[in-house]
Amino acid sequence: MDDYAKRGYGGADIGFGERIGIAVVDFQLGFTDGRFPMGGAALTDRAVGNTATLLAAARAARLPVVSCYTAYAGGDAPHWKVPPVLTGLRHGSEQVRLDPRIENRAYDFVLCKTAPSIFFQTAAAPIFIRNRVDTIIVTGCTTSGCVRASIIDAFSFGFRVIVPEDCVGDVAEAPHVANLQDVRRRYADVVDLNICLEHIAGLPNRNGV
Repeated sequence: MDDYAKRGYGGADIGFGERIGIAVVDFQLGFTDGRFPMGGAALTDRAVGNTATLLAAARAARLPVVSCYTAYAGGDAPHWKVPPVLTGLRHGSEQVRLDPRIENRAYDFVLCKTAPSIFFQTAAAPIFIRNRVDTIIVTGCTTSGCVRASIIDAFSFGFRVIVPEDCVGDVAEAPHVANLQDVRRRYADVVDLNICLEHIAGLPNRNGV
């Protein structure tokens, strides 16, 4: 046991509730496509492919999916310490387009955000609440940034939070692992894609209305 575990951190699982929603954070070309300064990380590419598999199952089961991208008009950007965010993620830029592997605008709720969390000053929480969701599976990038912020906000809104490790990605493995260890101690169950797929396949009503 590490020092956190000795003090009770991570001592209980959260588990799935009755109704599931999927949050897809920032799988946009600026982060997923190697042509761009922030894109092309191997962990993120893995996460996009695995999330596409998860979303196929979720949409077949009629689970609500909220997907977001980050974009700015100019003066609405916060004080990022990452210059490519400010120069590349402009409305109308190719970098703010959702990765085609996960995009389905005919089904998903698609939101633009201007802060790290998918929930900050967006309609994400009301959408999940209207759909009677009590459990949110969080996917996306980056694990140590916008994904972590979204996990904490989902937790703060009172949702159960499930994070499939292989459906989130980061620039480097060390912060990816460290942040997942930390949210596992406090806010979320960290599992793998197969656990989520098995649970969705076993839903009695497939979240149908």
